[in-house]
Amino acid sequence: MSTTLTAQQLGHVRHFDNLSRQLPNDWSLMQGKGTNQEDFGGYRFQLAYMAYALALTHRHRLPAAPGLFQPVLQRLVEKILHPEVWMYWRDVGRGGSVFNAHLSDSLGEQWDPVVQDNIMYSAYVQSMALLHDYLFDSDRYAAEGSLTFEYQSFFWGGEGHHFPYDREKLNEHIYWQMVNNGYLGVACEPNCIFQICNQPAILGFRLHDLITGGQRAEEVVTGYERAWADFGRLDETGRYNMMVLEDSRKVLPNGRQLPWVDAWCGALMNMWNRDFVHSNYPEQVARLLEESPAGTLSVAPSPPQEFMGRPVVSDTCDFGWVTAWASEMGDERTLGRLLEHVDRFMNPTWRDGGLYYPRNDTLTDEHGNRTEVEPMTGNVLLGYARLNVPDGLWRLYNEPWDRARFEEPALTAVERNVDVSRAEVVDGALHTRLQRAAGLPGEGTVTISRVAGRGRWTVTVDGAPLAQIDGATETPDILRVDGEDVILRCPDEAQTFTFRKES
Repeated sequence: MSTTLTAQQLGHVRHFDNLSRQLPNDWSLMQGKGTNQEDFGGYRFQLAYMAYALALTHRHRLPAAPGLFQPVLQRLVEKILHPEVWMYWRDVGRGGSVFNAHLSDSLGEQWDPVVQDNIMYSAYVQSMALLHDYLFDSDRYAAEGSLTFEYQSFFWGGEGHHFPYDREKLNEHIYWQMVNNGYLGVACEPNCIFQICNQPAILGFRLHDLITGGQRAEEVVTGYERAWADFGRLDETGRYNMMVLEDSRKVLPNGRQLPWVDAWCGALMNMWNRDFVHSNYPEQVARLLEESPAGTLSVAPSPPQEFMGRPVVSDTCDFGWVTAWASEMGDERTLGRLLEHVDRFMNPTWRDGGLYYPRNDTLTDEHGNRTEVEPMTGNVLLGYARLNVPDGLWRLYNEPWDRARFEEPALTAVERNVDVSRAEVVDGALHTRLQRAAGLPGEGTVTISRVAGRGRWTVTVDGAPLAQIDGATETPDILRVDGEDVILRCPDEAQTFTFRKES
């Protein structure tokens, strides 16, 4: 389903890239209303769904541009391993909430962020690492210690903390937590098994199977279905049940009618349970949508929450999750109208060539049009929705790439100041649309591999002959053969280059 990316889609890809390049501990534009990275707008979720959005874009829209996506995914994995992302677990893992206060005396301080529970973090590390290695035919995160969680302070804590993992060790560890809990799932906070947060782990198992040839995802899904049959995936009103309390096996429905619960769960579960999700979607989403005073389509906000008489301050990301869900469902009408609303009322902003919607804590404008934007929504989910395709996660999960594609021509390196709006191989010919992006550092070049030294190739630009590559013919100034690679200097205006092998 490869297509030419629009300016807005290119802007979202660029924004993800920009955020991935921020210096360590620079979380500019990413801090939401919540504190201590505990809530649903935390850095871990922003990093993970940027990675998912880029993976979906590569898989479905720009399959012949691994050099555009691979470095960004590597930087996002590096960032999700940073202590600033997972240190919340030292405190959250001790319990003390209304759902696990009775466990707090026995839990103690929790430093290793993946050893027990915390599937709301560990599954994202697992799936991000496996996405990288699957998409790019790599063993980068199979290396021992390649996924290491480390914290050391010069001022307290003694020798510090060091927990080395890799994709195999982490995948195995999460799998056995699933098995030992009867496939019901792994808890987020102690005692709290959310449906939502176990979906990324299932994606990770599937990716691991695609790499190694196993069948664990099928096993886990079968067990998960059986375990949840005792509770039902939906509550009596047709909404997704939010979670099960691990010790009492009591199910907690979406009793407060929180839009993010249905949207987030539906968007992810579609990858392995498409018929069920699609069949329930129309009635579920209809409850979450509302006409704005301006006539655009909006999302009804979550009702305010209180805890011990005080308001709960957190990022719900309702609007973002409903928009992402509509994209996965292929609901183009709803998606289009929601994006129309954000472009009118949520301040679309361009920064260093990237497009995002900046944080705004004000729920509505003076006319009642929703304006609230959390960083998770404005940085990530609206871009995710624009870049995804109908059943995008389902196709990633169920339609594996033929390994022969790793022998096809591809853009294997892309300078920072290049926009790639098309990159696909059709009938053996590479088609790529390129443009130098103004105002950004870089040489304005891309590297094209698996062309030079593999016979005689004709290169055209916008259909007009440009060059022949056969190891002997001189090439124009914008093309340079460097060993087994072709270096292409990109134009200031977007042009389509085609590399076609002669028979």
